[in-house]
Amino acid sequence: MTGIRKTALVAGLLYLITFVSSIPALFLLSPVLHHADYIISAGADTRVVWGCLLDVVNALAAIGTAVALFPVVKRQNEGLALGFVMSRMLEGAVVLIGVVSLLAIVTLRQNPAGADPATLLATGHSLVAVRDWTFLLGPGLMPAFNALLLGTLLFRSRLVPRLIPLIGLIGAPLLLAADLATLFGHNTQTSAASFLLTLPVAAWELSVGLYLTIKGFRPSPILPGPVATPTPDRSLATIA
Repeated sequence: MTGIRKTALVAGLLYLITFVSSIPALFLLSPVLHHADYIISAGADTRVVWGCLLDVVNALAAIGTAVALFPVVKRQNEGLALGFVMSRMLEGAVVLIGVVSLLAIVTLRQNPAGADPATLLATGHSLVAVRDWTFLLGPGLMPAFNALLLGTLLFRSRLVPRLIPLIGLIGAPLLLAADLATLFGHNTQTSAASFLLTLPVAAWELSVGLYLTIKGFRPSPILPGPVATPTPDRSLATIA
């Protein structure tokens, strides 16, 4: 296995890890997110902590995808590649802020420090609100910018079939529109409209993960060595 193939494999696996970690986390965090009195109730702290841990894994894996791909995609455009790394880092940082807010609820539920129930409820609602906003601005908004940056790099370099980044480039403005509608109170992140507008970017990230894991990079002029000879892109010949 060459170094370039290992890079593609690592990046692909990290993309898949973001899916494997983020989806179960939503279910594990349900008690603290959807029960207003969680902070003064019996609670399900072990479940919530596991959900937070999966969110941490998701954040680190998201950053790892950009770090793994940077040495390759910077050969196409270093500015866009660096922007992708920074976008992923910001996404991960925002996710971790949400994790801290939920862990703070667990701490206050276990050690209320003499606070009355009304104060605890208000504090719990505030911390959940922080997490809700981080969920919108982190894994909600930033993937749109990630798709624009990395999608452009992969489309131009032909490291993957052009249909894959095209899905991301189409999905990015749809996701951005959904997030802006939520930001200004015209929509919710859990609505059917948000779900449908999020699907293209989710499909883009999943397809990138699967393709890089299974197939690796396609021959491209930006790759070193004997694989650098470009070949026609048969996946979407009309766009080539």
